[in-house]
Amino acid sequence: MKSKSFSWINNHLNFFMIAILLLWIKTYVAYNLEFSLGIENSMQKFLLFLNPASSIILFLGLALFFKGKKAFKWMIIIDFLLSFYLYANIVYYRFYTDFITLPTLTQTSNVGDLGQSILALISPNDILYFVDTIILFLLVVTKVIKPTTVKVKMRSRVIILTAAVALFAVNLGLSEMDRPQLLKRTFDRNYIVKYLGMYNFAIYDAIQSTGASAQRAMADTDDITEVTNYTNAMYAEPNPKYFGAAEGKNVIYIHLESIQNFIIDYKLNGEEVTPFLNSLSKDQNTFYFDNFFHQTGQGKTADAEFMLENSLFGLPQGAAFSTKGRNTYQAQPAILGQLGYTSAVFHGNTRSFWNRDEIYKSFGFDKFFDLTHYTAEENEVVNYGLLDKPFFKQSMPMLESLSQPFYAKFITVTNHFPFPLAQELATIEPHTTGDTSVDNYFQTVRYADEALKEFFDYLKESGLYDNTMIVMYGDHYGISESHKKAMSTVLGTEVGDFENAQLQRVPLFIHIPGVEGGNMHQYGGQIDLLPTVLHLLGVDTKGYVQLGSDLFSKDHQTIVPFRNGDFVTDKVTALNGKYYDTATGEQLEANEEIKQNEKIVQMKLKMSDKIVNQDLLRFYTPEGFEPVDPSDYDYTNRSASSNEEQNTK
Repeated sequence: MKSKSFSWINNHLNFFMIAILLLWIKTYVAYNLEFSLGIENSMQKFLLFLNPASSIILFLGLALFFKGKKAFKWMIIIDFLLSFYLYANIVYYRFYTDFITLPTLTQTSNVGDLGQSILALISPNDILYFVDTIILFLLVVTKVIKPTTVKVKMRSRVIILTAAVALFAVNLGLSEMDRPQLLKRTFDRNYIVKYLGMYNFAIYDAIQSTGASAQRAMADTDDITEVTNYTNAMYAEPNPKYFGAAEGKNVIYIHLESIQNFIIDYKLNGEEVTPFLNSLSKDQNTFYFDNFFHQTGQGKTADAEFMLENSLFGLPQGAAFSTKGRNTYQAQPAILGQLGYTSAVFHGNTRSFWNRDEIYKSFGFDKFFDLTHYTAEENEVVNYGLLDKPFFKQSMPMLESLSQPFYAKFITVTNHFPFPLAQELATIEPHTTGDTSVDNYFQTVRYADEALKEFFDYLKESGLYDNTMIVMYGDHYGISESHKKAMSTVLGTEVGDFENAQLQRVPLFIHIPGVEGGNMHQYGGQIDLLPTVLHLLGVDTKGYVQLGSDLFSKDHQTIVPFRNGDFVTDKVTALNGKYYDTATGEQLEANEEIKQNEKIVQMKLKMSDKIVNQDLLRFYTPEGFEPVDPSDYDYTNRSASSNEEQNTK
C-alpha cells in the first residue's frame, strides 16, 4: 500500500522533477539566509529566484542518460555534489564574504591548519542543507519507490537539456538588462552569483580560470611595453624631505594579523585595548597612517604579502602565492639584496603554508625561518602556528645572526579568526556583544599588542633598535561583514555597507629612530607601501613595474582600489555601483570625476592581472637589476628536520 502511494515517483521524469524542486527551493533559501548579495529591485529579486533553475536542470538532466536505478542513483549523487558545493560556499562566505573559486581549491594544503576556524563557522543546523539529498536517498534505499527499468527517450533528454540552455539565455538576457556588460565587469563575484546563480558561477569560474592559465603562453614583449608605458606615466616623484631618510638602516616588517584600525585608541570598559600601538601612534619618531586600507582578495594574508613585496594586486580569483609561485618577480628582497641587504622571513608555521617555501624563492628571500626553527610547546601553538610572545622571543637569536643591513619580515598569527586564547594568557576581559568571535577579538589583539612591546624591548636590548626602520601594517580585516550587528554594538553606531567599507582601514606604522614622524592622513593602501619604503631607503623606483605610489610623494594618487573594483578616496566611497560621501556617508550621484576614478581603478586592476597572469616581468629587467634565480635558494632546516613532525603537531 505504501509503495503504491509513491508509485508515481517510480517514473524517472517525476523523480527528476522532485529533485529539481527540492534543490531549487534549498538554494533560494540559502541565498536569502547566508549571502549578502545586495538585492535592490524587483528584477533582481526575480532573477535570484530564477537563476538556480537552469544549472540544476542541466546537471541533474545528465543522470537521465542512464536507465533504471542507475539514473536515480546519479540524480542523488549529482544532488549531493551540488549541495556540497553550495554548503562549502556557505561556510567559506561566513568568514571571507566571498565565493569559492577554482584557484582557491588549489589552496587545500592550507586546510590542515585551519581546523578551529572551520569548526567555528559550522552550525548543527547546517545539516538541513542536505535534507533533500537525504530524502531522495532514503526513498531509493528503503525501496519506497521502485524505479522502472526503461530509459528516458532521447527526445525527452534533448528537450530537457535544451530547456536548461534556453532558461539560462533568458536569465542572462534579463541580467544584462539590469546590469549591462555583466560578464565583462567581473571583479565582484557577488554580481555573478546574484544574477546568474551559484552553480552557473562555478561554470563561469572554470572558464575564466582556464583562460587565465592559458594567458602566459600567448604573452610577448609587446604586452610588457604597454605595461611599462603605463607604470612610467603613473610614477610619483619622491618627496625630497623623506627620500633617503632611512638610508642604510635595517628594515623590519611586522605583519599585524587581522588588526583593523578601529582598535587603535579603542577603550573597553575604560581600558585601552592596545596601549602599546596607541603609544606608537603618538611617538615622535613614528609615522602613523590612519587612512590606510587593506586591498586583499581571496588570498587575504598571502595577498597582503604579495602587494607589499611587489606593488602588484592579488588575483581576482585564488591567490598568486599558490598559483603563480614560479613567476618572475622584482620584489623588495631582491631589490634590497642587490644593494647589500640580507633578507629573511620569520613565521611560526609550516613553510609550505600558502606555498611560501616556493614563492619566497622567486621573491629572492635569502632565509626563511619557519616552525622547524622554533621550539613549540603544546600550550604555545594555535591553529596557525606559534603564539606571538614565544615567537618573537625565540626569533631574536636568529635575527641577531643576520648580516647587516638586513630586511626581515615577521608574520604574527595569534590574532587570527576565530581568536582563541587560553584564559590564563588573557589580560583583558572579552567584549559583551554576544558574538563570540567579536568578543574574543579584543583579548587576542591585547595579547598581540603586548607581544609587540616585548619585541621592541628585545630590539633595544640587542642594540639593533637605533639603526632599524620598523614597518608595521594590518594585513586584512579580522571581523568580517557577517558580524555587522556585533560591530554596531562595538562602535556604538549602526554598521551598514558604507560603515563596513570604512572598517577596511588597517593601521600602518613606519618607525624610524632619529626621524621626526607624525600622524599622516593621506589615503593609501597596501599597494603603495613598496615604493614608499624604497624611497625612504633612498632607492628610486623609477623604471620598476609598480602599481602603487609613494605615500609621502606630492604626486601620490589617493584613489584606493579594492580587489572587487570598488574604491575609496578622501571624497568618495564607491560600493557595488553606489557612491557615498566618504566624510558623511551621504549617498551621491555619479559625476565625471567619479566615472574617471572608476576607469583608473579598472585600468590598474587590469594591468596588474595582465602582469601576473601573463608573467610579463620575464620580458623586462629594470636597469641595474639582476633577475632572480629561484634555484639559488634552499630553506630546508636540515638540523631540525628530525623535529619537524613534532613541531607541526
